[in-house]
Amino acid sequence: MNYTRMVIEKEAPEEYGYDRIRYNLSESSIADQKLSDIGLSLPDLTLFYGEHRGDKQLRGLIAAQDAGISPDDVLVTAGAAGALFIISTSLLSASDHLVVIRPNYATNIETPRAIGCAISFVDLAFEDGFAIDVEAIRAAIRPNTRLISVTCPHNPTGTMMSRPDLDALIGLAESRNCHLLVDETYRDLSYGRRLPSAASLSPRAISVSSLSKAFGIPGIRIGWLVTRDAALQETFLAAKEQIGICGSVIDEAIARGMLERRDTLLATLLPEMAKRRDIVQAWIDREPLVDWVRPEGGVVGFPRLDVEPDFDLDRFYVKLLENQGTYVGPGHWFEMPKRFFRVGFGWPAEAELRGGLDAISAALRQ
Repeated sequence: MNYTRMVIEKEAPEEYGYDRIRYNLSESSIADQKLSDIGLSLPDLTLFYGEHRGDKQLRGLIAAQDAGISPDDVLVTAGAAGALFIISTSLLSASDHLVVIRPNYATNIETPRAIGCAISFVDLAFEDGFAIDVEAIRAAIRPNTRLISVTCPHNPTGTMMSRPDLDALIGLAESRNCHLLVDETYRDLSYGRRLPSAASLSPRAISVSSLSKAFGIPGIRIGWLVTRDAALQETFLAAKEQIGICGSVIDEAIARGMLERRDTLLATLLPEMAKRRDIVQAWIDREPLVDWVRPEGGVVGFPRLDVEPDFDLDRFYVKLLENQGTYVGPGHWFEMPKRFFRVGFGWPAEAELRGGLDAISAALRQ
């Protein structure tokens, strides 16, 4: 493994300093929650080694979200990042090949790079609505392709693929004897249609999710991966045991309580996040220098700055932060041009979101 720190982590707001940011529009989750916010209190837990696969009741709650999934198909991990690490290190080696869409959540790219496998990128285009091109993915597959990696709803654009496209990707994985990884971290924050978990549709599909983004509790580090391939799940379990044996029984107890309240929480959360998305849309409608592809899920979007070629983008981001106190996720976090930036509309309070959007407009005109 050849580890390199990810740019998105080196420049994360917790590294820069939250106290130095007035309007933080760089976050990719809803607001961080307290136990009291979600009506939870911890029981008097015995702090023993937990079940290696994860608490069975917790796995049952995860499995119950999709027909055809059992608790044994679920492996609880240290966040979605832990799941992605386990999958990459279990399936990929320096002699293997990965097809991955870009832009993407950094771990989906950087861990395979650290392994040293060959990577083919299928880049999503603003002009195409950041839609997945199944035929481009098909053309990128090689005889040694072990994994096709996509996200839905997509980070950082918030776009979603159609059910026919999901079925087509599963068909590709089945016919080419590789696996399809779908990072579904934002699936619970789908506006309107909600795709089934990919893992429920085929043993060749692997689904990943967590409680960090959609539920605002990244501090407990609970995610999971789902596969109906029992032999592959055993390999993933072996990886987890060698990395950390099991998860925290405290974290898993909180996660269980959260998922027991899932439907009630989402009933309030989804309309609020849809309102926030509309706030960004209204700002873009009146801001001639900014455009975006309207997100269909999640709490992030990926606007594009429609500025002249000689516009100093580096200076814009510096002045936006230094003069306006506003932080966004610049395009280079995702290996994209500087004209793009990720805006998170779920983490800041509504007044802070509005203030940050107005600050972007002010910085564009400075």
